[in-house]
Amino acid sequence: MKFRGGYNIRFQGKPGGLLKDILLPEVLYLPLESGSFNFSALCATHGQDVGLGDVLAKDPDNHDIPLLSPTNGKVNLEAAPGHITLEDLSDDSSKSYTYHDELEHIHKKMGSAGLKRYKLLNLGAWEFVKEAYTGQIPNPLSTPQAVIVSTFRLEPFLIRGDVLLKEHLRQFTRGLEHLQSLLAYQPIYLAFPKIKSNFAAKIKEQIRGYAWVKLIEVPLKYPYDSFEIISRHIGLRHSTGSIWGVNVEGVLAIDMALTNSKPCLERAISVAGPGALMSVNLRLPTGYPLSKIKNEYGLQNSIAIDGGVLTGRLLTDDIKGVPTDCRGITFVPEQLGREFLGWLRPGFGRQSYSDCFLSSLCSHFPERLTNAVKGELRPCVSCGFCEDACPAGIMPHQLHKLIYQDDIDAVEKFRIDLCVECGLCSFVCPSKIELMQQFREMKQTILKEKEIAAAEAAKEAALESATEAE
Repeated sequence: MKFRGGYNIRFQGKPGGLLKDILLPEVLYLPLESGSFNFSALCATHGQDVGLGDVLAKDPDNHDIPLLSPTNGKVNLEAAPGHITLEDLSDDSSKSYTYHDELEHIHKKMGSAGLKRYKLLNLGAWEFVKEAYTGQIPNPLSTPQAVIVSTFRLEPFLIRGDVLLKEHLRQFTRGLEHLQSLLAYQPIYLAFPKIKSNFAAKIKEQIRGYAWVKLIEVPLKYPYDSFEIISRHIGLRHSTGSIWGVNVEGVLAIDMALTNSKPCLERAISVAGPGALMSVNLRLPTGYPLSKIKNEYGLQNSIAIDGGVLTGRLLTDDIKGVPTDCRGITFVPEQLGREFLGWLRPGFGRQSYSDCFLSSLCSHFPERLTNAVKGELRPCVSCGFCEDACPAGIMPHQLHKLIYQDDIDAVEKFRIDLCVECGLCSFVCPSKIELMQQFREMKQTILKEKEIAAAEAAKEAALESATEAE
């Protein structure tokens, strides 16, 4: 299978290659809900003194993934709704993290491999492991058919993988060794950008002796860094077993947990975008106040997005701290006034997927992105741009029409399940149709209908069994 579709998007405001440490603030706001987690099972009480790495809450729907305390402090459950607020923060070494006493029991019951998985889950490293096809957290006790490790990110404004690799190459290779120890004979595929550089050569030399690592060179084109796209490219199918996907930060977290038995409490995120005063990469604790980041790095009249501009979600005022699964904060300036002939996109300063604008006469250049639609919302014109850009090989414009007709059976027939939700179809659409959001909602609708149908079938089967028994 060859890579297809894809589109490289160039915007102003991308972060560089340096990583800056941030000092501990006066208070931390740890959101109980994020894009991936819902820490609904509280383990801490109001007014409780907690230490570094203590479990504050768990996500019962995600294998009890824990929300860990990034530092020593006092719990306040009333300061901000939907958050665990930590006050009176201190990194006093006398209250530093100590590992749990039940390790000996776990080792006797589950063996060394089980002990490692227990550590990864309880020390906050397992949250970085994803199912390649679904993006969900896999069962910590499961065994995949393969593991894909991606060393790069291609969505605009997110922190690059090499930023972490340059500082922690030894820890990364050691993390790969730990990851391999969790497997039997399953391979590890290392997705690496198809580039030539001294640093790339150094990484290849570092893993040369690892016979169990298979190097996959991937073109630098968005969204070829997607675990699902890479899985399809190398012939791994979801129907034949689980496939784990791990990025650089995840491998480093695995090393932290298994080499040092320490919890993974810090996050490396990008703070970037055309609405940022300066674009930087930051290392900070979960729950770091978003207001401090906005005041220090964001321009006035800019909106903040959790993640990249294509797949991220809006950071509303009710979210007070950096979420657990945050990988970047993108600032985009709001377009407050109307643009003259904006619907024509006439100037040299704007890029377009189409070649019918003046910008097509220029070489590639970074565009200053805003939240303006730059044109009126229109019905689908069947231009085919979305199909050209789609890396999954589906026809987004046809799916859009079938969804509008509420023809769910036809939607499934046209393989909406292959959509990787990269957002390119929405980006290149000249009619400004929110295709990705439509597809995401439709996939959820189909999943719920299947769950209801399965429950009804199980109920009918139980009734038939009860009738036969009588």
